[in-house]
This record gives sequence, C-alpha cells and structure tokens, in this order.
Amino acid sequence: MWNKIALVLVIIGALNWGCVALFATDVVGFIFGGTYSVFSRIIFGLVGLAGIFLIPTLFSNKNVD
Repeated sequence: MWNKIALVLVIIGALNWGCVALFATDVVGFIFGGTYSVFSRIIFGLVGLAGIFLIPTLFSNKNVD
C-alpha cells in the first residue's frame, strides 16, 4: 500500500515538473497558494520523501504492490 501511495506522489511530482518545463507553470504551487507557501512545500517534501522511499524498487525484481 505504501509503495502505491509513494508512486502516486512521484507521478504527481513528475507531472508538475513536466508542466514547469513545457508551460512554465507550477501546478502544485498554483493550487496550494504559491510555490513557497507552506502547503506547497509540504507537498514537495512528500514527493521528495516518496522518491527516496521508492529507490529500493529500482534494484528489486518485484512489481510495485
């Protein structure tokens, strides 16, 4: 279950970075009141922690459950 939650957060982060690259728009920042608002920073922190949490799956032969 935690792997799926982490994967969703990483996908949200990836899509946000794609929007920044293609459209110069920070969607998470837009939704939560600016890039440097407390809520945006919490979301960015959770995305970062999810990425760290998923690092071992790179070296695992199992699927994300």
